[in-house]
Amino acid sequence: MSNIRQEILQEVQTWQGLTVASHRFGGTEFQVNGREIGHLHGDDQADIPFTVKIRKELVESGKASPHHIYPNSGWISYYIHGVEDVPLLLELLRKNYDRLSKKRQDVKFEEIAA
Repeated sequence: MSNIRQEILQEVQTWQGLTVASHRFGGTEFQVNGREIGHLHGDDQADIPFTVKIRKELVESGKASPHHIYPNSGWISYYIHGVEDVPLLLELLRKNYDRLSKKRQDVKFEEIAA
């Protein structure tokens, strides 16, 4: 397992109620409350489902790319070029975890899109 993948797994596995499983199209999927918060394709790409509005803000801010297959959906693709990209990926996954687990009422995606 690569250092990048290991660092991501070490962090997300500390989140209460999060499960890790094989993704149906390959890779590693992260879920909370039976809902996918995102998945990894190897060590160089993550896909994360957001609303279309949030996806638009993230893409416009340069923090993510449109999904590599479904660019008009709410999904984003996040390309991992090195360890320096891991903190933002973890932030994106955490924001989606918080949103889908209803852990926080004050999740503001504008903070990460700015």
